[in-house]
Amino acid sequence: MAGSEALIEVRPLFQLDEFAEVVRLQEAIWGFDPTDLLPMRFMVVLTKVGGQVFGAYNGGKMIAFCFAMPGIKSGPKPYLHSHMLGVLPEYRDAGVGRRLKLRQREEAMARGIALIEWTFDPLELKNAFFNIERLGAVVRRYVPNQYGITASPLHGGLPTDRCYAEWWLDSPRVKARVAQGSAPQPCQPLAKITYPVDIARVRREDPKCAREIQHANAEKFRDAFVRGLAVTGFERGEKENSYLLEPWQ
Repeated sequence: MAGSEALIEVRPLFQLDEFAEVVRLQEAIWGFDPTDLLPMRFMVVLTKVGGQVFGAYNGGKMIAFCFAMPGIKSGPKPYLHSHMLGVLPEYRDAGVGRRLKLRQREEAMARGIALIEWTFDPLELKNAFFNIERLGAVVRRYVPNQYGITASPLHGGLPTDRCYAEWWLDSPRVKARVAQGSAPQPCQPLAKITYPVDIARVRREDPKCAREIQHANAEKFRDAFVRGLAVTGFERGEKENSYLLEPWQ
């Protein structure tokens, strides 16, 4: 592990040189083509219109970042859409992503914001476990190829299908998940959607097979959501990992 959680500082970003580091980290983490990068001026705008930009530092080195933009749902109800969170590979088991998300939550709640949403790739199983079991997010929406095909090798040339995580910041579910040492609450699923535990290898070595799995499970997600189910749990096994779905109101 490159650093311990106790030594890492998370702080809001406002300066152009800080935003330049965020752009550099996008390249380092995802290997994006320049056309896929979100520029410095986008982050400048976020800080001016009620968004968030946070960086995580180990000493003087930025090792991770996240940013969110404001949105309005019908009602009208304000929320934040957390568009990107990235951690350098050597720091991914140091609790940095959790620190960033909790800082997002703290700042949003201080402004009376009840919801943060973000998208994630359902094939990224470690990320799914973190979102659902560690943070308490739920999923009720699946969008095929949301961002189009990107140049990132991490996406393996597949369509960028995404689940939408809903993080209801002050709900009992979320408070239980983010409490230090709390155990996930059991889920009584009516449906399971499974992926092989080695789906990352499959995507890398057999993109056609990965695409077949992606397409088949997209239909299962969308059918379940039409029936009023939501992802409320994530189960890890030796050969398969499963999204657990149950009714949601």
